[in-house]
Amino acid sequence: METIDVDRSDPEYRAWLKEAVRKVQADANRSADTHLLRFPLPEAWGIDLYLKDESTHPTGSLKHRLARSLFLYGLCNGWIRPGKPVIEASSGSTAVSEAYFAKLIGVPFIAVMPRTTSAEKCRLIEFHGGRCHFVDDSMKMYEESAALAAKTGGHYMDQFTYAERATDWRGNNNIAESIYQQLKLERYPEPTWIVATAGTGGTSATIARYVHYMQHDTMICVPDPENSCFFDGWTRSDPLAASDCGSRIEGIGRPRMEPSFVPGAIDRMMKVPDAASVAAVRALEKAIGRKAGGSTGTGLWSALRIVAEMVAEGRTGSIVTLLCDPGDRYLDKYYSDAWLAEQGLDIAPYTRTLDTFLESGVWPAA
Repeated sequence: METIDVDRSDPEYRAWLKEAVRKVQADANRSADTHLLRFPLPEAWGIDLYLKDESTHPTGSLKHRLARSLFLYGLCNGWIRPGKPVIEASSGSTAVSEAYFAKLIGVPFIAVMPRTTSAEKCRLIEFHGGRCHFVDDSMKMYEESAALAAKTGGHYMDQFTYAERATDWRGNNNIAESIYQQLKLERYPEPTWIVATAGTGGTSATIARYVHYMQHDTMICVPDPENSCFFDGWTRSDPLAASDCGSRIEGIGRPRMEPSFVPGAIDRMMKVPDAASVAAVRALEKAIGRKAGGSTGTGLWSALRIVAEMVAEGRTGSIVTLLCDPGDRYLDKYYSDAWLAEQGLDIAPYTRTLDTFLESGVWPAA
């Protein structure tokens, strides 16, 4: 590869860098914390279930935190340069947030995405000034992104490698620190469980590391959807675990063990059928009047399973899961009966399970 000598001491570049970092940090300074919503459970159970509502970020998802961290990381490492594109492999929400930050600092943005990505996410990427570059095989996203970066002289952000290291997991207003601060005045201020789904694995790594660092007793559960290898890789301690097709639950589940997924920090994983994820996200709308994406349903299903275990054992406490992004991005998928039929997904048995549990406190036998 040809060596390119770039003078990082150039005053014009240093002025651009300082202004770019200021703009990204100013975005964080303008932003209030996200809400912690309560999911209604019977008072007699003595269990509180919360959803950390990450859909209220300026770009509407949990990935806004990640994109901000990745841009600061890339800028401070000298990888993002004026006039050169930022390129990302993404199933949608990270690309929406990165398009926002690219526009904020005035650089082009290209999202390399599966062709099956929801139309609304593609619209939002383009709304923020980004360009969508589609691949038919989700496993090709990585090499296609690297090739585009080499061709254009841009920077391949590579969220799947850098998500776990771009965020300061010791604190500094990360999502874990925020959860504990918001629970301080609740009856169970230290959650028994935090349930976090994994796309890059960066969020679960941040939360788990923070818990261990702060010496909390909270346990971390990571639910995994169908067509994802994280569960198999975790249970078998196999870093080479793989899946031969992509996840139907956008934003989570991967066909390979990603570098940012840190299995050693996690206490438990749970395999969740895609139909259960959809049933849970529809139950969420019925319970609190809010639509959310499928990854929220995956986490909520697992959180309710843990609630059921605690009820059966007579234990009390609190559980936190994530509301990752809004459901209006998926009206043509998780809220479409036609899409469910096309995918061969029958949510009725899972809906009955949730209805039975929430009415009786007993999780029906499979």
